[in-house]
Amino acid sequence: MKFVANTFALLLAVALLTSSSTASCFGTKSVLPKVQFAKSPLSSVSRGGSAIPEEGESLELGASTPPPVVSQPPLAPPVVVANSLMGSKSSPPGLLRRTIPSFPWHQLPNWLTYIRCLAIPALMVIFNMPNRHRETSAMFAVASYTDWLDGFLARRWDITSSFGAFLDPVADKLMVSTALILLTARYGLPIAIPTAIILAREIAVSALREWMAQRGARDSVKVGFQGKLKTALTMVALTVLLLVPYGGVEEGAVNVLSKLYTPGVVMLNVCAFVTITSGSVYFKAAAPILMGKDE
Repeated sequence: MKFVANTFALLLAVALLTSSSTASCFGTKSVLPKVQFAKSPLSSVSRGGSAIPEEGESLELGASTPPPVVSQPPLAPPVVVANSLMGSKSSPPGLLRRTIPSFPWHQLPNWLTYIRCLAIPALMVIFNMPNRHRETSAMFAVASYTDWLDGFLARRWDITSSFGAFLDPVADKLMVSTALILLTARYGLPIAIPTAIILAREIAVSALREWMAQRGARDSVKVGFQGKLKTALTMVALTVLLLVPYGGVEEGAVNVLSKLYTPGVVMLNVCAFVTITSGSVYFKAAAPILMGKDE
């Protein structure tokens, strides 16, 4: 019994020493971290029985306090897909692109090429209608303008596509060839001679480019200034010739437009001459490879 009493007394002493050392470490009263609050226009507003402290006052954690309000960053404006698909070197959006930002502007050059392809069968139909020379000429002029416009937009917006690069020159050649053949069938030899020269040059240069591409030297036969000049002159000459009424007589009176036939034929022959000179530039550039001198 005495041993039990001594053991109980020893445990009681250890418990008292432990509680006293713990109190000496933390103080007689445990103090929780304090949070500082900014001063509110309302001095003390009771919230669930506890007052919100004013500036300088402290509040023990664990008290009934409203959660702090976390400010969210403003949402970024929605990204316009049409403008984001432009190339890295694209020019800043103009008035139309700013006004209609959701329009797929990056597809417009290809759409212009499609319109030029659709204009070819329409040109054939209208050409054979009586007294539709104005409409035929206007349609060809608009199609020719789209040839320049789609290239201009593609360079300005820095957008390219493999299909567009293939279809654009094909559409140009089909449109020009169709107009030349139609005019040859109507006027005969004066149009047939420059037409044969122009078409022969186009076939030869196209074959040259294909062969050079297989050799990995297509860049040596790029379109130069003379080639662009030839294209512009040909389209102007064909627009003038398509504007001439067939037979030169309309409604019993000599039409002023019939006088455009001779200038149109002269311009077409000039185009044939430029066609020969521009084609010779391509063959001259490819001559070292054609003769095997680069090997």
